[in-house]
Amino acid sequence: MYRIAVIPGDGTGPEVVREGLKVLESASRKFNFKYEAKVFDFGGERYLKTGKTLEDKDIEELKSYSAIFLGAIGHPQVKPGILETGVLLKLRFSLDQYINLRPVKLYNSAFCPLKDKKPEDIDFVVVRENSEGLYKGMGEFQNKGTKDEVATQISYNTRKGVERCIRYAFEYTRSRNKKKKLTLCGKTNVLTFAWDLWERVFNEVAKEYTDIQTDYAHVDATTMWFVKNPEWFDVIVTDNMFGDIITDLGAMIQGGMGIAAGGNINPGGVSMFEPIGGSAPKYTGKDVINPLAAICAVGMMLENLGQTQAGKAVEDAVIKVATKKLNSLAAGKMGYSTKQVGDLVEEYL
Repeated sequence: MYRIAVIPGDGTGPEVVREGLKVLESASRKFNFKYEAKVFDFGGERYLKTGKTLEDKDIEELKSYSAIFLGAIGHPQVKPGILETGVLLKLRFSLDQYINLRPVKLYNSAFCPLKDKKPEDIDFVVVRENSEGLYKGMGEFQNKGTKDEVATQISYNTRKGVERCIRYAFEYTRSRNKKKKLTLCGKTNVLTFAWDLWERVFNEVAKEYTDIQTDYAHVDATTMWFVKNPEWFDVIVTDNMFGDIITDLGAMIQGGMGIAAGGNINPGGVSMFEPIGGSAPKYTGKDVINPLAAICAVGMMLENLGQTQAGKAVEDAVIKVATKKLNSLAAGKMGYSTKQVGDLVEEYL
């Protein structure tokens, strides 16, 4: 029996979560596993009513669940940063979800903005460190509001945090068992303290994984190769900020935010799975948002829970819908409503 905490969140989050839960229910029947889901109201509406984001008692309750399924966080009436810090980052940090896992996989060449690229050319995974770096929130103002103001933001990297992320990436590359190539993406020529640590640890750990080919690319070069030669990549490991940036580019070359899912992983605890496209408030309630990313997140969640056959079946059903049915992956251009796309995935499943 799996216990799933469901956080529909803001904007179109509840709409895509609805379709994801529909597919989860079908998968549970087909593959004979049981689960129970509890919905939590964390997000913008709750904050506007109560002034609360996520409390310590909420975190303690979530620790008892098998996994978390998140829709989206971000409300137009709430100042940017409040919900992101008070809900998303608090979840990641408090639950020690130190890996952000982002598969970048092209399902349909027609939806790729890159010329002549096929599904076999775009199939890689970004392993992003998810608990340190610039997103730790460390820094200060000096002489704020004056002409001499200085703002300092610290990229905080620990040996422990860097090594556990890199080890996860090596293990993932091995278990993925495709090109067996791991690329470190950084900026060693400019960010000489943080990336000296990352590079040293990467090279040390690599000695224990002689079956894995390794290389290095600066983050600016990585974005260039994503566009020019995405087929070069297998697994990429990087820090929190660079991972945040390059995975959005990855989403675009795989067809857009409508198909991009991610996992916030604690290998020994509670992990959280979500579509990465955000709350898209302008589409709220119109039944036009693409739910495939949320459904892919369900597939990732099932795989993480050990239901690998079910997870693969969900992805296979998504591939069939993306290749055989949809006119586009963009909201309002799919040729089907949000609900109808969910129904199609259910049908193929």
